[in-house]
Amino acid sequence: MAYVFSFWTCYVLFKEYEIIASMRLHFLASEKRRPDQFTVLVQNVPPDPDESVSELVEHFFLVNHRDHYLTHQVVYNANKLAKLVKEKKQMQNWLDYYQLKYDRNPSKRPTTKTGFLGLCGDKVDAIEFYTSEVERLSKKAATEREKVKKDPKSVMPAAFVSFRTRWGAAVCAQTQQTRNPTLWLTKWAPEPRDVYWQNLAMPFVSLTVRRLIIAVAFFFLTFFFMIPIAFVQSLANIEGIEKAVPFLKPIIEVHIIKSFIQGFLPGIALKIFLIFLPTILMLMSKFEGFISLSALERRSASKYYLFLLVNVFLGSIVAGTAFQQLHTFMHQSANEIPKTIGVSIPMKATFFISYIMVDGWAGIAGEILRLKPLIVFHLKNFFLVKTEKDREEAMDPGSIEFGSSEPQIQLYFLLGLVYAVVTPFLLPFIIIFFGLAYAVFRHQIINVYNQEYESGAAFWPDVHGRIITALIISQLLLLGLLSTKEAAQSTPFLIALPILTIWFHRFCKSRYEPAFVKYPLQEAMMKDTLERAKEPNLDLKAYLVNAYVHPVFKDGDEDDSFSVDEEVVYDNVLVPTKRQSRRNTPAHSRYNGSSSPSLSDAIQEL
Repeated sequence: MAYVFSFWTCYVLFKEYEIIASMRLHFLASEKRRPDQFTVLVQNVPPDPDESVSELVEHFFLVNHRDHYLTHQVVYNANKLAKLVKEKKQMQNWLDYYQLKYDRNPSKRPTTKTGFLGLCGDKVDAIEFYTSEVERLSKKAATEREKVKKDPKSVMPAAFVSFRTRWGAAVCAQTQQTRNPTLWLTKWAPEPRDVYWQNLAMPFVSLTVRRLIIAVAFFFLTFFFMIPIAFVQSLANIEGIEKAVPFLKPIIEVHIIKSFIQGFLPGIALKIFLIFLPTILMLMSKFEGFISLSALERRSASKYYLFLLVNVFLGSIVAGTAFQQLHTFMHQSANEIPKTIGVSIPMKATFFISYIMVDGWAGIAGEILRLKPLIVFHLKNFFLVKTEKDREEAMDPGSIEFGSSEPQIQLYFLLGLVYAVVTPFLLPFIIIFFGLAYAVFRHQIINVYNQEYESGAAFWPDVHGRIITALIISQLLLLGLLSTKEAAQSTPFLIALPILTIWFHRFCKSRYEPAFVKYPLQEAMMKDTLERAKEPNLDLKAYLVNAYVHPVFKDGDEDDSFSVDEEVVYDNVLVPTKRQSRRNTPAHSRYNGSSSPSLSDAIQEL
C-alpha cells in the first residue's frame, strides 16, 4: 500500500505539474500587455567616479543591448518621503472629518487636543489645527522630495530597465551581463503593483547577512516554540494534570470536562498559539529584503510550513507520547529517532482527528462566515471611520493570504500521506476537509477577495516541493514503524521508495520548473510579432516611462514623476559617456535622465 499511495501521488503530481506549466505558458501568451513583460530589474550596479547611476545604466545598456534598450528608471530611497506622505494623508483625513462635522452643525466649531491621539494636550480649533498640520507636512514632503531627486546618496545602485521588445527583455533577464557574476545582476521585474518599494532601498550587499540572521532567528523561534507546544500536548494526559494539581481532580473527573480536555483543548490551544505566527514570519521575510509581495508570501509560506511540520506534526507526536521518556529520547542514537516517531504515529491519530475537526472543518466554516472580518469592520466603523473613504477602506476584503492559508492546507496533505497506510481511518476526515476547502476557497477567490498581484502560478513549484517533502517523510516514518514490528524483514523493500521519490522530484524540476523561472524566447518573439502586426504605431515608451516610478512621486496634485522627453527613433551607433576612459565611446554625455540620446544629438556634439 505504501508503493500504491506513493506512485499514485507522484502520478497526480506529474499530471498536475504538466497542466499548470501549460496553463502558465498559455496565460503568458494570451494576457494583455503589461510593463513587467518589457522590464528587467538591475541590481548591484558598480559605482563609477565619472558618471551617476542613471548615466552608468544608460551607457551600459546602450553598449550591450543597443538594438533593444528603450528607457530606464533608477531606484530611489524614498522611504522617509513615503512616511511623510502617509502622515499627511492621515492629517488630511482628520481635516475632512472635522470639516464635514462643522458643515453639518455650523453653529459650533469642532475642537481637539494636540496631544497623543487627541486625548491630552492643549484644546484647539480642530479645523485650523489640521489645516496647519497638512500645510506643514506638505512643505516638509516637498522639501524631502527635492532632496531625494537631487541627493546622489538617495539613488540606489539599482534600476528598472525597459526594452523595446519582450524578446530583448527576456535575453537580458536570463543571461549574465559581465564576467563578474556579482555585478549588473538582472532578473525579471515584478509587475508594478507587486513591487514592495521599501525593500528596494536595501543595499544589495547586506541581503546575505540579513538572510543569515533570519535563518538563525527562525531556528530559535521554531525550537523554543516547542516548549509551550509540549506543555499543551501534555494536557491531554489526564493523569499528568491530576498529579500536578491534585485539588482539581474532582472537577477534571466530570465526564464533559474530561472529554473536552482530552479531545478539544489541545487543538484549541495550539490554534491560539498559531494565530500570531504569520505576522511574525512576514516581518522576518521583509527583513530579508525580498522586493516583491509575491516573493514575500512565498518565503513566508516556506517558513510557515517548516514551522507547522516541526511544531504541529513532529512536536505533537514526540511531546504527546514521549513526554515522560524525554530523557531517553534525547540520549538515543540518531537511527533510533525514526523508530520512536514511527511507533508514536498510530497513538496520535485521535489527536490529529480532533485537530482536523477543530482547525480544519471549523476553519473552513469560519472562512465562509468571515466572522473575524465582520467584527474587525464594526470595530473600525465605531472607533476609526471618520469619512466615506475610511468606510471604503474598512470594508475592503483584502486579498487571500497565501503565506498562511496555503501551508495550513499542505499540513493536511502531510497528515493524509502519513496516515494513509498506518491509520486509514483518518482519511475520510481529510477528504471531507479538502471537499469543503475546495468549494469555499473557490467561492472566496471568485466573489470575495481582491487580487493584489498576478504572478502567473509562480507558487506551484514550492507547493510541489512541499508535497514531495511530505511524501518522503511519510515513507521514512513508515519505515521506522515497520522496523519495530514483526514485519521488520520487509523494511528493506521500502528503502527504494524515498530514492525513487527524490528522482521523480528532480525529473519534474528539470522538465517543468523552467517554465516558472524563465520566459521562452520563442514565446516572446511570437508575442512581439503579433503585437507589431496589431498595433504598428504603438508608443511603447509613453506606456513604460512612468510604470516603475515610486508611488510617492505620483502622489495626487504634486505629481513629480521623472518623465522623459518624447522618444526619437535612432540607431545606437555612438554612445555618449562622461568616462575619462574613451575605449568604448569617444564623446562626453549630457544625458542625465532616463531617456536615450538620439543619433543626431551625438553627431552634433562630436
